Amino acid sequence: MTTLIPVPGGRLRWAVADGWIMTRRDLLHWVREPTPVIVGLLFPVLLVLMFGYLFGGAMAVPGGGDYKEFLLPGMFGMTMAFGLEATMIAVSTDAQRGVTDRFRSMPMSPSAVVVGRCGADLLNSAAALVVMVGCGLLVGWQAHGSVQATLAAIGLLVWLRFALLWLGIYLGLVVRNPEAVAAVQILIWPVGFLANTFVAPGTMPGWLGTIAEWNPLSSTVAGARELFGNPGWGGDTWIAQHATLMALVWPLVIVAIFFPLSVRRYQRLSR
Repeated sequence: MTTLIPVPGGRLRWAVADGWIMTRRDLLHWVREPTPVIVGLLFPVLLVLMFGYLFGGAMAVPGGGDYKEFLLPGMFGMTMAFGLEATMIAVSTDAQRGVTDRFRSMPMSPSAVVVGRCGADLLNSAAALVVMVGCGLLVGWQAHGSVQATLAAIGLLVWLRFALLWLGIYLGLVVRNPEAVAAVQILIWPVGFLANTFVAPGTMPGWLGTIAEWNPLSSTVAGARELFGNPGWGGDTWIAQHATLMALVWPLVIVAIFFPLSVRRYQRLSR
């Protein structure tokens, strides 16, 4: 009789290999149908042009400075947040078309589908961030911090996107209906605008400004502005004074909640 001895780390290698296969599957799908990806990359550029040139002349930067340098880190953060709806649509569409059911019938790691979706969307978000940085440089934005600080700011933005990916995956698995996703999409815009993205929370009514300050997006944007050396809102509240710290904490909390929920939800669907 032959005894099979489990190889240490074999399950992890299996999960990583299957996750990469699923990531490649999503990337190849985008190569065959690039239009949604291109539109997703160009839409934030349109917002930069609209807010930077149509409304920028009427905007005052707290403490002075160029509004475009205030705006661009906010748009970087918004670009990371906008990817949430694309993740939800992709996950719910796969579930509705039965693609997810076919994957569950295959001998693959239970986490491969959600990990693959996370990897593909993270690469797409990195490409979107590159496009936005290039757009910012063209309209006059600059990073005045050191190279290390600039890379740290980019890391905060990607870290937020990574966290929101798991929120999007979980919501896509729960909703499982692309039509119902539209109702959730409506909430993304208020959350994105109810932050320090375009204006300082200090210019808002007191209660609304407090909500905006405690928006996780505000912490990431404020931390990125500080590291880039761009003008910020300079609030005197605790959350404003510790924006960079909270830019690390908020995504960690989101991942800690929605990563296990996403995996458990997928495993529950397979039973």
